Amino acid sequence: MKMEQVDHKNFFYPPGGILIWIIILVELVTFTAGIGAFVWQRSLNPGLFAAAQQNLSTSTGLVNTLVLLTSGFFMAEAVRLLKLGKATDSHRRMIAALVFGLAFLAIKGTEYAGKLSNGFDLGYNSFFTFYWLLTGFHFVHVVVGCVILAVLARKTRQGVYHQNNHEDVETGASFWHLCDLIWLLLFPVLYLMK
Repeated sequence: MKMEQVDHKNFFYPPGGILIWIIILVELVTFTAGIGAFVWQRSLNPGLFAAAQQNLSTSTGLVNTLVLLTSGFFMAEAVRLLKLGKATDSHRRMIAALVFGLAFLAIKGTEYAGKLSNGFDLGYNSFFTFYWLLTGFHFVHVVVGCVILAVLARKTRQGVYHQNNHEDVETGASFWHLCDLIWLLLFPVLYLMK
């Protein structure tokens, strides 16, 4: 009777490699700590936080959520298509993911400009201190993610990444999905939690 060999490689080498997953874990712990501190401070001063939250646009936050999730969908499709040997289609999906990522940044930048013009800066009160720190840190992640997407799209178009060489694309996609996940945690806490 022939024994089947168990391949443990998949566990130790997840899509994108183990290093990106360690980075993702560290980032999630960092954002979770920030969100936890926000919730704790909110419990100490619910009136101030509720009043300050009224200055956020739930519809803008929702649009940005849909924009970022759409971008994540296109990036997932880009990886899938690249693995199938459809590099041209994959490249197009990466460009779409990048465009939606840039749209997220533009919408968030417009929201930031509105907050600043109304005096809601980092030091306005404790709600806005958390708002700026949490969303600003996320904004930086999205900027870095957009740079990664642009590089991956260019190299895919050049033929560097293809069906037999896609680990870097998986790594970039994993980072991009981290941006989605973090926003899915921030949006309800900052915009919806009463």
